[in-house]
Amino acid sequence: MLRIALVAVLVAPSVALAAAPAPLDAKKVEFFETKIRPVLVEQCYKCHSEEAVKDKKLKGGLKLDTKAALLAGGETGAALVPGKVDKGTLLQSMKYTDELKMPPKGKLPDAVIKDFEKWIADGAVDPREGGAVKVAGVDIEKGKQFWSFQPPKEVPVPGNAKHAIDGFVQAKWAEKGLTPVARADKRTLIRRAYYDLTGLPPTSETVDAFVADNSPTAFEKLIDSLLASPQYGEKWARHWLDVARFAEDQAHTFEVKPKAQAWRYRDWVVAAFNADMPYDQFVKLQIAGDSLPDAPSDPFIKFAGLGFLGLGAEYYKNTAAAQAIAEELDDRVDTLTRGFLGLTVACARCHDHKFDPIPTKDYYSIAGIYMGTTMSDAPLGPPDEVKAFTTAQTDLKKVNEKLKKTQAEIKAKKDSWPTRIAKLLTLKATTEELAKIKKNMPPPPPVAHVISGNGNGMKVYIRGNPATPGENAPKGFLQVLPSPSPAGNGYTRLDLANAIGSKDNPLTARVIVNRVWAWHFGRGLVNTPSNFGSLGDKPSHPELLDWLAVNFVKNGWSMKWLHKQIMTASAYQLSSSAESTTGPTTRDPRAEDAANVYLWRGTRKRLEIEDWRDSLLAVSGTLDPKFGGPTFDLRDANAKRRTLYAKISRHELDGLLRLFDFPDANVTADKRTVTTVPQQQLFALNSSFMVSQAEAFAKRVEKLGATDEDRVTGAYRVAFGRVPEKAELDLALRFLKLPPKTDDKLTRWQQFAQVLLASNELLYVD
Repeated sequence: MLRIALVAVLVAPSVALAAAPAPLDAKKVEFFETKIRPVLVEQCYKCHSEEAVKDKKLKGGLKLDTKAALLAGGETGAALVPGKVDKGTLLQSMKYTDELKMPPKGKLPDAVIKDFEKWIADGAVDPREGGAVKVAGVDIEKGKQFWSFQPPKEVPVPGNAKHAIDGFVQAKWAEKGLTPVARADKRTLIRRAYYDLTGLPPTSETVDAFVADNSPTAFEKLIDSLLASPQYGEKWARHWLDVARFAEDQAHTFEVKPKAQAWRYRDWVVAAFNADMPYDQFVKLQIAGDSLPDAPSDPFIKFAGLGFLGLGAEYYKNTAAAQAIAEELDDRVDTLTRGFLGLTVACARCHDHKFDPIPTKDYYSIAGIYMGTTMSDAPLGPPDEVKAFTTAQTDLKKVNEKLKKTQAEIKAKKDSWPTRIAKLLTLKATTEELAKIKKNMPPPPPVAHVISGNGNGMKVYIRGNPATPGENAPKGFLQVLPSPSPAGNGYTRLDLANAIGSKDNPLTARVIVNRVWAWHFGRGLVNTPSNFGSLGDKPSHPELLDWLAVNFVKNGWSMKWLHKQIMTASAYQLSSSAESTTGPTTRDPRAEDAANVYLWRGTRKRLEIEDWRDSLLAVSGTLDPKFGGPTFDLRDANAKRRTLYAKISRHELDGLLRLFDFPDANVTADKRTVTTVPQQQLFALNSSFMVSQAEAFAKRVEKLGATDEDRVTGAYRVAFGRVPEKAELDLALRFLKLPPKTDDKLTRWQQFAQVLLASNELLYVD
């Protein structure tokens, strides 16, 4: 009977799935719409679609304009097998490895082929049902009724909770029949707060002081002190740099030329967070800081934020210049709209957006604002220093040209000997003048890599192809959202900045408060932080999201207000343990809400690679606290600065960053993936970096007490902010007394230090 019942349980879900297919993964659909469908439309449909059948141009019996046709394949067999990149004819023909080479005009770029490999490996998700895309128009007014395009509304806080956030959270507990766990202990809370706000562990002295402070405002005072520390800006700048896809070079396979002063944008973001720059100003300065009438006079604040797009993608403009420019524009539109608005506007590049009220024309209205803009350098030094350097450069150029001209005339031997001798004696004098100018040349002023100018507008590219322009797309904003300025030829980056940074924009405040929430809790109220459209997740607590958005704006768009509001809520301070709840319950929350969507417990989080590496340096006592400035190479064994200041490359991402899930800097990233692979633990066990930190930590531990017991206790306090349990202490003391082995490369104390550094307790935060 038990076996029959078990079979019934196992079979029942499969029957249900057959009747109602699970919804497609939103991110995979987005990938198809932005990376796959445009290529199929542009490169394949002419010979492999229903239209090709009608025109009697179908090749190989293969149609690629519907999911069913794609899976059915053609005369030479299956076009693809979802999940298997080595099967099917489509990918092989694109690689030009078979006799069949597609498209026939020439092999597609390697990046496109890699996109198809990823798509197929991820299951070849394809939302298409009918034939080729048919433009039926987008109902903008109907689209405005979708929840995220409606202005946020502040509703009364439910219940009688002392904290607004708790009122909304508790209402969901009651609705779902959930009972929360107990509050986290103070040692857990201080560690959580430190990592959330600074990315560094608290010192043992700080932990002791917080535990001893029994005042009702102890945690609030702790939050205030952390928000006031310069390390706060370092931590939160890194979150934003993921969104901005910050890097210092391009993803080229040759002639990789780094942006020498890209780090100034990074330092600008750090400074903005530390100064609690109002978020609407933070937005506007990154879009049009050079044009804002109320921009600060300090050139660093005014210009350096323009690195948001000034450090974006650049492509070679050789035989396919128009296509390269189109790709650059796509990067700007995608980063801008996903980053600030949480919308996948780039899906409308080749056709009207299939799910959201964004016609293709809107995509090109925004792209046109940047069509014709230039990547340039804006000087950040004082005007007199900039003028002196520019003048010296001009003089140097003139003297150089004079010298080259004289040398060319002498080499031509057309003059008489007396004239030639006179010229030889002459830019000799010129050469001396040149040497003098070089000797007295003032140092070059600091610069920001920016985007400058205003675009000329553009036409819609039919099917995304620059070679087939269609109707005009007047420069402007998305029609579904309000804009202070009307669309037209005069629409500028400043108009765009004002539209995105407006308090009347229903998305801007919602998107950023959701991002901050997600970075604190591990998941957002909307769990697709860069997609607030119909393919994105619905908010788990819609009233709370709106309450936060409205009050965020009311409180001056203050990020520090938002942090404090979130962290002082009881919901933030719950234990991450799912074992004990605060009262009797008929439902097990672990079964009802395993993903903790409704926040009945805290979230255990693995440290991001930056926080983990910084913690290893801090615990070992080797962390260099130097603030700001040029980047360093993580491969340098002597590099001890915070990981925020490490070189970030699009062309060749550092191996340590890649191993621990650092995002691809070629595209905007809204969250970090978390993988667990053997290579990560092998790094912790065998890498020279870990060994050097273990040696330094062991040396530090030597000074923490007169006895082994004192030193072990001190090591635990430094690493974890707590004393060891009796079993831990006993085990450590027994291990330290073991005789050394002949092949040991580390002493017992160094091995013990490495065990603590490599432990999960240092890698995870409860």
